[in-house]
Amino acid sequence: MGLDGVIKVLSEKIKDVRRDEPMAAHTSFKVGGGADIMVLPRSEDEIVHVLKTARQTQTPLFVMGRGTNLLVTSKGIRGIVMKLGDNFSGVEFHGLYASAKSGTPLAVLVREAAARCLGGAEFLGGIPGTVGGAVCMNAGAYGAEISDFVEEVQIATLSGALTLNNVEMNFGYRRSIISSLPLVVTGATLKLTPCGSEESKKKLSELNEKRRAKQPLEYPSAGSTFKRPEGGFAGAMIEQAGLKGLRIGGAQVSEKHAGFIINAGGATPEDIIALIEEVRNRVHAHCGVMLEPEVKIVGER
Repeated sequence: MGLDGVIKVLSEKIKDVRRDEPMAAHTSFKVGGGADIMVLPRSEDEIVHVLKTARQTQTPLFVMGRGTNLLVTSKGIRGIVMKLGDNFSGVEFHGLYASAKSGTPLAVLVREAAARCLGGAEFLGGIPGTVGGAVCMNAGAYGAEISDFVEEVQIATLSGALTLNNVEMNFGYRRSIISSLPLVVTGATLKLTPCGSEESKKKLSELNEKRRAKQPLEYPSAGSTFKRPEGGFAGAMIEQAGLKGLRIGGAQVSEKHAGFIINAGGATPEDIIALIEEVRNRVHAHCGVMLEPEVKIVGER
């Protein structure tokens, strides 16, 4: 079945289906070619419809949140891209528990929790991603991870809804069971701790100020480019190798924080990919450690 046929099937249940959607408009790097089809479902039934359509039509499927950890190649993504962002967002509170849809920004979750005198997960407020993405990769900062708070995760599968508990999610450093199985996170329930509203807001403000002071937020990027290597920090290793400010085309190792590769202006995806590889090779030559990218590179090469 051709793309027009796939779009027709998707459109039977979903209103927002797009053809040749530019991915530069959907990623924090602000680069990338087009997606053959982008679909923005608004319910779990619609998500299952996307999964079934992809399977029945044998069309490749890629699931994304807000694109804050993605680098899309210039040739773009073949098949269907299912985005779970503003179209699939919202959070509800029941006592100490927060139940959030996967497209909910982490900053919104933390802010809404603070307004209800619930805290503990303020560190998530400075991570520019969604609940779903954070759960999939077990996002963390300042020595804490979202898995420390997750009670349950809601999953969509071809046969319907599924709920996994914390143990079943098999969380590890920047990974979960979702990393290896074709499952789609639709939401998560987190258990928070009681706190004073002003106390939580102050902690969140302090963490955000720390982030603004140390990270190059004024430039497009995908956050920390590399995973933390055993026994050290990627940014420190890159700086020790003398790579701060290293540039290929419009891509640059940040002068403010060497762990970030930024779009300093006019970068292409290939500039960024080439710089990632150059940094990896030169750090390896300098200290014997091969850094592993935290940024997910997707699309046709």
